[in-house]
Amino acid sequence: MGFTSFKTWRKFASYIGIAPFPHSSGTSIRGKTKVSRLANLEGKALLHLCATSAIQCSPEMKTFYQRRLEKGKNKMSTLNIIRNKLLARAFAVIERQSPYVNTMKYAS
Repeated sequence: MGFTSFKTWRKFASYIGIAPFPHSSGTSIRGKTKVSRLANLEGKALLHLCATSAIQCSPEMKTFYQRRLEKGKNKMSTLNIIRNKLLARAFAVIERQSPYVNTMKYAS
């Protein structure tokens, strides 16, 4: 399957099942935004493992995760955001054909 079958990371996120979709019925009923159950579960599981590893190893992801939890946000929602961040970065690296540059070490 790889990166060549999908033009953007958002389409790949939708295929894997990590893209959030709004839930609404008509004009008056609006539910929570949810991810689709129709997903490539193997890819979703791999991205989940990457996200949990990133929270443990990457200082940037760890602070983002802790900051969101302190605001009272849901853990799985935050994990899903991190999955999307990792996927977007992977697609950017492939598209640019250059190695990933950690910009956090240059921030003051």
